[in-house]
Amino acid sequence: MSLSQRLTYALLAIPGATIERGIWYLTVAGFAWLALHLVFAKSLANRRISDKPMTFGQMSWEFLYSLRSLAVYGLVGGFMVFAVTSGWTRMYFRIERLGWPWFFLSIGITVLIHDAYFYWTHRLMHHPRLFRVMHHTHHLSTNPSPWAAYSFSTWEAFVQAGIAPLVIFSLPIHPLAFSMFMLWQISFNVLGHCGYELFPRWFVRSWCGRILNTATHHAQHHESNRANFSLYFNYWDRLLGTNHQRYEERFAEAVGEERIRGFR
Repeated sequence: MSLSQRLTYALLAIPGATIERGIWYLTVAGFAWLALHLVFAKSLANRRISDKPMTFGQMSWEFLYSLRSLAVYGLVGGFMVFAVTSGWTRMYFRIERLGWPWFFLSIGITVLIHDAYFYWTHRLMHHPRLFRVMHHTHHLSTNPSPWAAYSFSTWEAFVQAGIAPLVIFSLPIHPLAFSMFMLWQISFNVLGHCGYELFPRWFVRSWCGRILNTATHHAQHHESNRANFSLYFNYWDRLLGTNHQRYEERFAEAVGEERIRGFR
């Protein structure tokens, strides 16, 4: 494939990638907003993580900042298409080449890679010299709505998008497997910003609760602007002592308990 053809495909991919990511964002965040904040708002009132109201103005700029991030994702998508068509990546297109076991295993490995990538880049962006330039925009939402999932500065959007080229350059992965990872990513991202604690009361006392993060975990990060840096799994925060000291208590408050007794 000639250079001009590769450039043409890459340029055409920019709006396509932007629209594709935008559709997923609108679908998942819109469903969460409609279900949790409108349809079931009254029945879930005791599961609200924060009493602070979400204003129309807040949701408006969360949405607008997210649109800017989607444009950045489109640019990165164009670069990825150029890299794939140039043969620089490890992406493959025939599932039978590596089989179905690897197809599903590659999704799990990608999730683990992203979890580590997010923890360390997120923690780095909280450094005082980087925070205002890179991460302050996201923390304008002290009580985020589902629309805050992609509410980033331009620089942070590039960092968040960086997981995509990292994966396709380092891991054999099928486009469908990568798309399934992206669906997981936006779904969990919206869950962390949904404003409601949907896990059962016993969750953080279980082995699963020691591994998987909750909406309370990320909401508390927005409230305090410190601690709780991990994304999907809690082991980075546990291993490195960056879980908020009141995480379990905050979860108990969110699910309607005064305190979860006996949990350490």
